Amino acid sequence: MPFYEERILPHLIDKACSLGQVMKLRSQLIPQAHGRVLEVGMGSGTNLEFYNPRTVEHLYGLEPSEGMRRKATANLERSPVTVEWLGLPGEQIPLPDESVDTVVLTFTLCTIPDWCKALQQMKRVLKPGGQLLFLEHGEAPHDTTRKWQHRITPGWKKIAGGCHLNRQIADLIRSAGFEIVELENLYMPRAPRIAGYLYKGRAICPESPEE
Repeated sequence: MPFYEERILPHLIDKACSLGQVMKLRSQLIPQAHGRVLEVGMGSGTNLEFYNPRTVEHLYGLEPSEGMRRKATANLERSPVTVEWLGLPGEQIPLPDESVDTVVLTFTLCTIPDWCKALQQMKRVLKPGGQLLFLEHGEAPHDTTRKWQHRITPGWKKIAGGCHLNRQIADLIRSAGFEIVELENLYMPRAPRIAGYLYKGRAICPESPEE
């Protein structure tokens, strides 16, 4: 469905991921980014207005969808920082090892087919002690909601760009070797509970042990 995926889906995702409460959470998270920053799944550039040009040295925007990059035009024009686009998926980050200080991940981990490989790539490019900032939706802790998430996800993926409703975001991040140092969980107000359970936090890439 190339037309749907490149012309229609970017508009739907942009609307869903820029609701008022979501933007408030983004505004709390994104200013923590500093140094050389990689945003994985930059999409339409919804986060751009929240980057601090005094603390961000360089910003890479990894986004494989041409439709989403087109959708980002207006946000790029208003952006306080310049973006260097990287038109590849999260499993293929074209940056050297230990080359960025911050990785930003917002409403992206739910869609990446090989989430394990993608997180390992993020860990690879982060400097030791570098940070992963994340704001994602995923598996809820309540039985009824969680059961519906598992039931609906197979069909949901087909119409929502591969989005999984039921990924346990914190566990995925930990399994890649990150240390989560801040974590907040909440249901997004006025959103369907199956798609509105959020994981917001900060994780650290561990320092390499001394030889």
